[in-house]
Amino acid sequence: MSANIRIAVDAMSGDLGPRVVISAALKVIASFERLELLLVGDSAQLEQLLSGFSAPFISRLSIHHAADVVTMNEDPLVALRHKKQSSMWLALEMVRDGKADACVSAGNTGALMAISKHLLKTFPGIERPAICKSLPVISGRTYMLDMGANLVCSAEQLAEFALMGSILARATLTVDPRVSLLNVAREEEKGTAVVRAAQHLLKEDPRINYAGFLEADQLFLGQSQVIVCDGFAGNIALKASEGASRFISKKLEQAFHAGFWRKLMAFWLRPFFYRLKEEFDPARFNGAIFLGLQKTVIKSHGGADEYAFEQALRVAIEQIDQRVAEKIGAQLAHQ
Repeated sequence: MSANIRIAVDAMSGDLGPRVVISAALKVIASFERLELLLVGDSAQLEQLLSGFSAPFISRLSIHHAADVVTMNEDPLVALRHKKQSSMWLALEMVRDGKADACVSAGNTGALMAISKHLLKTFPGIERPAICKSLPVISGRTYMLDMGANLVCSAEQLAEFALMGSILARATLTVDPRVSLLNVAREEEKGTAVVRAAQHLLKEDPRINYAGFLEADQLFLGQSQVIVCDGFAGNIALKASEGASRFISKKLEQAFHAGFWRKLMAFWLRPFFYRLKEEFDPARFNGAIFLGLQKTVIKSHGGADEYAFEQALRVAIEQIDQRVAEKIGAQLAHQ
């Protein structure tokens, strides 16, 4: 029988506070019998939010007091030096000490990255972790990295991202993933010197199934299972795609509320559009992985609602079940 999965949850961070975290935690723990959740935060608030629940799975949910919180606008260096009693720090400390297998937080991204790197360390040879997210594609699943941790990257770093992304995709998708570099064009002579140098490295690496350059208009076609770029391009692509998703959803709502015939059409087409909206809902793909750390850390969107935070917890469960961090460490050790 598989061992239990223990996740330390930074219950106080994020824009919406612990109520969202508690609601998501209750849903997820009810559906995973092997899951234990360690909620880290203000014990008085957390106990009050949990009062009245008496289901059997509550015994697999524990509260661990933290007297402080890393705010969303906190300077990462200030958090690193002065927030050692915060819910974020203590949750990550549990992972470091072996009390938890992973940490999930909706808090300040820079602070989470800085404290994670300090407490959990990166694998030898990895200077800084990459933020990796799953993207909605026509079929299957595609991972993209980096999504904002490293705004400027060397060719060697992009090659490291490609290897880590390949190991992740191989573990979770059980396929030999195609890897592409995001670029301004598909021609080999196009792009920056760094991207062209990274392409040379990927072509020469037998561990990577390199598929060439990929343009931004092909991000969601599912042609490659791993898309590699620096954090500047990746973060812009992510925010643009989320904005486009909200724009399309809003325009559809407006279109079907103008005039009798359009409203009638909307009535018949509503199930189809609801399904389409759900498939491309950014909340469904919430939960970014900090690849390169020796332990599993998942970053939830700061404004995540109950459903979105639930997805982040599920990403953590998958990462632990598939032993992704261990596999990345083992592969990097054989370079």
